[in-house]
Amino acid sequence: MERNFPRAVVTVKGEKALRGGHPWVFSEEVVSVSGEYENGDLVDVFSGKGRYLGTGFINDCSKIRIRLISRNANDTFDEAFWERRLRYAVDYRRCVMPGEDFLCCRLIFGEADCFPGLTVDRFGEVLSVQILSRGIERRRELLLSRLVSILREEGETVTAVYERSDSPLREKEGMEKRVGFFLGEGLTEGPESVLIKENGILYRVDYRNGQKTGFFLDQKYNRAAVARLARGKRVLDCFTHTGAFALNAAMAGAREVTAVDVSEEALSVARENAALNGLSDKVTFLCRDVFDLLTEMAAGKKGEYDLILLDPPAFTKSRETVKDAIRGYREINRRAMQLLPRGGYLATCSCSHFMTAPLFKQMLHDAANDAAVSLRQIEERRQSPDHPILWNVPETEYLKFFIFQVV
Repeated sequence: MERNFPRAVVTVKGEKALRGGHPWVFSEEVVSVSGEYENGDLVDVFSGKGRYLGTGFINDCSKIRIRLISRNANDTFDEAFWERRLRYAVDYRRCVMPGEDFLCCRLIFGEADCFPGLTVDRFGEVLSVQILSRGIERRRELLLSRLVSILREEGETVTAVYERSDSPLREKEGMEKRVGFFLGEGLTEGPESVLIKENGILYRVDYRNGQKTGFFLDQKYNRAAVARLARGKRVLDCFTHTGAFALNAAMAGAREVTAVDVSEEALSVARENAALNGLSDKVTFLCRDVFDLLTEMAAGKKGEYDLILLDPPAFTKSRETVKDAIRGYREINRRAMQLLPRGGYLATCSCSHFMTAPLFKQMLHDAANDAAVSLRQIEERRQSPDHPILWNVPETEYLKFFIFQVV
């Protein structure tokens, strides 16, 4: 078919990455672009020898200059194309997140769904949206309207769509930050917060002001895995944030649960969540720096726990700071291992894709050596399947989660 898009030619390095399945072309990998275009437009990408490699969004403001959305030269990129893509994403979630789980899940996960820079989380009747690429920005109204229509056609209720496009990354893409309700057909301004249920536990979600899109959905099944071990145990939940791991442990029958976070604001939400589930008397919330607390406990050999959970924020968001992050992860894991008795359990994770699985595993080996313990692996897990991992796109694999017995 005749192609009317501008033509971008890439280097051998860029061609190799695209043929290997990665969807990004970096600025230094673009040799030339022929034809007129605006940032956010579609361009066809070719090798130096004229081989068609795909079609994607171009943005001269971004280090990732082209983001592929298709490798099929017959795609036309009309409304029907985008609707098919949206239906693929929704149908996939309905399959891997069945029943009640479909009410609260990630509907769109950026590149993993061929929507570069688009995140959509569902919290019951409210969709929380983040847009970080110029190409998606240009098609914002079409995509959000059609997504709502598709869900409604399938019998799902959607009353509000709230945009959380407030990341500094937007400025690097040449866009201003934006937050607020998307008021499409039949949509209204939603409530201040929404009540959701995950693993049988109720949470109050502040989708307007909470971190990211309001709630960390990616740990859903990891929380359930920890809950299976928690009955009768004394549990320490570090970096508890709004209390999800602690509440899963308490609901599963833990003897006692201590939940720690440095943010009093987060703990206030966690206490409310505990009250919602009738668990206020089973969970003690402590506002402390986790590093300091674990150091004190290890030095005083106090705080006997049977199960310790480590769910820290990302210690690194770039390759340049990975070494510092490894030291931080190693320190908290060593201290936790020292605190646990023989036969105790440790659940530990990293949510940074720069902290790769091999690096994280090596760090755990080193921490265990430092603590003079051995680790018996129970499970190795990743993010829940509504955050799918594309094997050719390592950036989509970010959450590493391990459960061990200390022996």
